[in-house]
Amino acid sequence: MFAICHFIDRIHLIIKLRTTFSYTEAFMRILQKIFIPFFISTKLLSLCCLPTISLSKEIRENLYFAQNKPIIPGLMEIQETTTMSDEGSEGRFSLPPPPPIRENVPRIAILLPLTGTHAKLGNALLNASKLALFHFHNKDFELLPQDTRGTPSGAAEAARMAVSDGASLILGPLFSDSVKAATEIANNTNVSILSFSNNRGVSTSKVFTMGLWPGEEVNRIIKYAMTKGNKKFALLAPKNQYGFIIKDEMEKTLKGAGLEIYNVAFFNPLETDFGPKSWTGEIVKALTAFNLRKDRLAEQKSLLKDRSDEKAKARLKRLNNMQTYGDLPFDALLVPAGGERLRALAALLSYFDVDPKKTQLLGTSLWDFETANSEPMLIGGWYSAPPKEDRRLFIKDYTEMFGEGPPPRLASLAYDATAIAAVFVQEDGSFDPRQLVTRQGFGGKDGIFRFTKSGFAQRGLAVYQVLGTGNKTLDQAPKTFKDN
Repeated sequence: MFAICHFIDRIHLIIKLRTTFSYTEAFMRILQKIFIPFFISTKLLSLCCLPTISLSKEIRENLYFAQNKPIIPGLMEIQETTTMSDEGSEGRFSLPPPPPIRENVPRIAILLPLTGTHAKLGNALLNASKLALFHFHNKDFELLPQDTRGTPSGAAEAARMAVSDGASLILGPLFSDSVKAATEIANNTNVSILSFSNNRGVSTSKVFTMGLWPGEEVNRIIKYAMTKGNKKFALLAPKNQYGFIIKDEMEKTLKGAGLEIYNVAFFNPLETDFGPKSWTGEIVKALTAFNLRKDRLAEQKSLLKDRSDEKAKARLKRLNNMQTYGDLPFDALLVPAGGERLRALAALLSYFDVDPKKTQLLGTSLWDFETANSEPMLIGGWYSAPPKEDRRLFIKDYTEMFGEGPPPRLASLAYDATAIAAVFVQEDGSFDPRQLVTRQGFGGKDGIFRFTKSGFAQRGLAVYQVLGTGNKTLDQAPKTFKDN
C-alpha cells in the first residue's frame, strides 16, 4: 500500500509543478475519490486537512481576522508535505510538456530574475511560489513565471508579456528599479502589483511592497533597549542607502523619546579588508574613542607608578592587564550588518576593547544567521526579526519538497504573495486591491503583516538574544495589531 500511495503522491506532485501550474481536474477528482482513504489511514496526505479555498461571497467576507485570529487558509498553518526523493527514480517519472494556456482560468504572473546574477535567488522564490500552490491545491488558476533577468528593462518586458497573457495580478518583481519599470507598464491597465521589494518609495494604491522595512526593525529594537534602561545610543552602519535609512529611522525613534544618537559611523560595505589598520578599522577605532580611553589608562598608571602601598600596587597590576580605561561614551551600539561582515565588525569591536557586558550590541534581522552564535563578541546581543515559528515549518516543507538547503529569507514573501493571490483573485480573473487594506492584517510565514493605503507592508517583529547555542526569544512578536 505504501508503494501505491507513494506513486500517487508522485503523480500529484508532477501535476502540480507543471510549467503553468494548471491542474487536470477530472484526473485529480478520480485520484481523490479512490485513494484519499488510503492517504488518511497512512497519514501520507496531510493536504486533506487544508481548508477549502472558495471565492464565494461568504468566504470573501470572512477572510480577515475572526476574534483577532487570522483565518486565511494556509497563511498561518502550513500543511506538512511528504518528503519527495528522486533517488533511484531516473527514467521512472518525468514532467509532462508544458500545457497550453487555458481559457477562462484566472492568471497570475510572477516576475523574477530567473537568469542572470540573481538567478539562484529568483528560482528559490519561484520554488516558494510552487510550494504555496501545492498547499492550495484546490484553487484553480494559472501562475505564469516571467524572467526579469534582474534588470529594469527585463522587468518591463516581463510585465508587458504578463499583461498580454491576461494576468490580473503581478507578483514581484524583486528589486525597486524593476518594480518601477513594471509599474509603468501596469499603470495603463487594471493589473495590480504585489512586489517583493522593501522600498516604500515605489508603493502606491495599486503597487504593494511586501518586503521588511528596515525602519520597523530599528524602531522595534531601539524601543526594546530603552525599556531595559539604555539611553545612550550609537550607530555603526554601511555607507549606502540601507545605512542612511537606518540612521534616519533611528533618529526618529530616539527623538520621539527625547533622546538623540550619540555618534554615527559609516563603513564601506564594499571593503574586503576589515583589519585594525584598514579604513573600516580606523572608523571603528574613532567610534569607540579608543585613543582617548588608552590615554586615560596611561594617566591612571602614571598616578600609581610611584606609590608603594599595597593597594596601589594591586590596582596598578590590574591596569597593566587592560588596554584602555573608562567606559564608552554610549551604552548601546546598533550594528545593522550580517554574515561575515558582521563577524568582522564584531572582531574589530573586540580588538578596540569594547566590552559587550557594558555596551549592549543591537542588530536587525541581518543577525539571523547560523554562525552568529560562534562569534564571542555577539553573544548576549539583541536583534529584531520576524518570528521564527511559522518560518521553521516553511523551511521544513521547502526542504522536503525541493531537496535543497534552507531557502533564502525572501522566499517566504513569494509564498505569502501566492497564497494571497489564491484567496483574493476571483473566479472571473478580477482582483480588487482594496481587499488587501485592512487594519487587522494577515498571518504569513514571517508573522502578521498588513498593507496601508499607501501600499507598503507593516509587520509584527520579535526580539531575540544571541546565545552560544543559538538564540533566545526576549520579546514575542505581537499576534495582532494593537490599533485594531
